[in-house]
Amino acid sequence: MRTFINVEDLGGLEQALAEAREIKQDRYKHQHLGRNKTLLMIFFNNSLRTRLSTQKAAQNLGMNVIVLDVNAGAWKLETERGVIMDGDKSEHLLEAIPVMGCYCDMIGVRSFAGLTDREYDYAETVLHQFIKYSGRPVFAMETATVHPLQAFADLITIEEHKTKARPKVVLTWAPHCRALPQAVPNSFAQWMNAADVDFVITHPEGYELDPKFTVGARIEYDQMKALEGADFVYAKNWSCPGVTTPADYGKIICKDMSWTIDAAHMAVTADGKFMHCLPVRRGLIVTDDVIESPSSLVIPEAANREISAEVVIKRMLESL
Repeated sequence: MRTFINVEDLGGLEQALAEAREIKQDRYKHQHLGRNKTLLMIFFNNSLRTRLSTQKAAQNLGMNVIVLDVNAGAWKLETERGVIMDGDKSEHLLEAIPVMGCYCDMIGVRSFAGLTDREYDYAETVLHQFIKYSGRPVFAMETATVHPLQAFADLITIEEHKTKARPKVVLTWAPHCRALPQAVPNSFAQWMNAADVDFVITHPEGYELDPKFTVGARIEYDQMKALEGADFVYAKNWSCPGVTTPADYGKIICKDMSWTIDAAHMAVTADGKFMHCLPVRRGLIVTDDVIESPSSLVIPEAANREISAEVVIKRMLESL
């Protein structure tokens, strides 16, 4: 496996989940794979779980790890071609990327959407420059449109806590004070559609995700109806994806607080489990009583980020 961006890159989910279970039993079983190998983790944006879990996973596999925060301690990088670099950006990615490749065996990239130019964001311009010019295997640690390590961890968590063969999983939009990317809901939708679950997405009109990620899912605009009988409730905000209204891309077009997940929402589920990728804005996305309840899986979900990353890095090491 030379790249990891979408669910299809991983191959069969059953085998991947079996590997996750095996790794969880012994995180250090495959240390020989990473001996004398180096992972370079590049962050264009802030991170807590992704940084810690991915670094831990690589170390579990015996790798050396270099962490580069582009916004603190590195030259400011230009990403556009054909520009006159007379501003505050001193180095172009087209030189920086092959240099980075000289110092490592594998690269993880984290780069968020700008939320101003949908075409640029959905082309995954930054990520694909790393794939093209680094000469190294590259995996996504969240990009403009996807967060596959999170979605894989979410699937592992659902598999560990489901009580029926085919659970009902609901992805629900929730309000937020800032415009957020669609990467987490895009990947969650993509991975749930690939898994054996009854998957429903609910959101206000105008928040339709890109169909390439949601094809196969049921869309329900009535949130309470969507939540009825749910086994898992995944709450997440996202800004307008601009699918039906391109001019609204990246904007907040709804602030309806009735979408906040509280006890009344969870009461219509089938003793549903609450999920969120974190960090979470309490009182906007979810109320304190729900996120602190025994039905909340946010901590086990975060812990599984180490496991999802280790499966992915292990497979990439096996391809070196």
